[in-house]
Amino acid sequence: MISYVDDFALTVASLSYSGNMRRLQELFEKLERKASRLGVSFSGAKTELIHWRTPSQRHSPKCISPIQIKEEVFHPSNSVWWLGYWFTPALDPAAHFSRCLALAQGTFAVIRHLSPPRAGLPPYLCHRLATSLIAPILLYGADLFTPSVGTTTRLDTFWRKAQRWTTNCFSATPTGILSVESCLPPVSLRITHRQRLAALRGVCSPPSVNPATARLHPSFSSLSVYRGPDSSRAITRGLSSVYLPLHWKTPRPVSPIRYHLPVDEVAHRTIPFTLGLSRMPMINSHLVCPTPTLPPQSLMDNTFSALKKRVRENLLVEWASFSRPQGTTCTLPPCFRSRSWACPSWLPGESTR
Repeated sequence: MISYVDDFALTVASLSYSGNMRRLQELFEKLERKASRLGVSFSGAKTELIHWRTPSQRHSPKCISPIQIKEEVFHPSNSVWWLGYWFTPALDPAAHFSRCLALAQGTFAVIRHLSPPRAGLPPYLCHRLATSLIAPILLYGADLFTPSVGTTTRLDTFWRKAQRWTTNCFSATPTGILSVESCLPPVSLRITHRQRLAALRGVCSPPSVNPATARLHPSFSSLSVYRGPDSSRAITRGLSSVYLPLHWKTPRPVSPIRYHLPVDEVAHRTIPFTLGLSRMPMINSHLVCPTPTLPPQSLMDNTFSALKKRVRENLLVEWASFSRPQGTTCTLPPCFRSRSWACPSWLPGESTR
């Protein structure tokens, strides 16, 4: 069970759909009894049910059996919305990003009237709107979901419209130059950057507070040895041999092709940025009981800030390579290398009109 304020999510796993539904009903009744003693009640009308499916179950018959809670019947949904994320039975991110793209397009249709060609807001204010308003809507959920190549192309096509609106460049401007001219990194690099930062937050969170961190492999170099007692890692015994439980700092074998488990893969993304560290710092350590073995919080905060700086510098390096046409060299302007690269002073180029 995980919750955020008043939104609860119950997830169970067993060998049959009927076992799952029976367990869900038992857990809800237990949760309702505990809540009633605190004077809390749940809204049954907002309840949603979804059956997750592993890749090996894609061709098996879907479960259409409903569940009964508080004398109300709920049928399985093809997608559920929770905390701004759209989940499907196969965990396909296309449904989520399609809705994010539609919301971003609606927002862009409103704000683009603030700066028509040769009039309106100055470019640096358009840049702020694109960074602080359009990008968060477009890439919401990119920390968790990785869009497919086709979905990324659709997101990037729309993002180039925002780049052209920011710079007022011609439609024939090369996309690499357009990205640098608008001071807006491409969508693919932004997604990778957000996932790396999310991975850092995950591995540096207290395992006793963050359910995902509590399911990391015991070999992970954390300052806490705590791991979730209800860890779902036992389920991996029934997975295909292509999955490799992570041993910290062990690269994924190339031949035969094998994959890390999802939670281990998240931790594995932080390896290039944690060189020289014997233990990962712990953020929000005030949420756990203090122990004399923990370093000072100020030291851990400074270490975490240094890790984030490494991730940002890596983004700038990849961005320079992405924007460099074949056979030429490309150096990002000083505004990109400064600490205020998100809102740099505007440097119009020859491609603006």
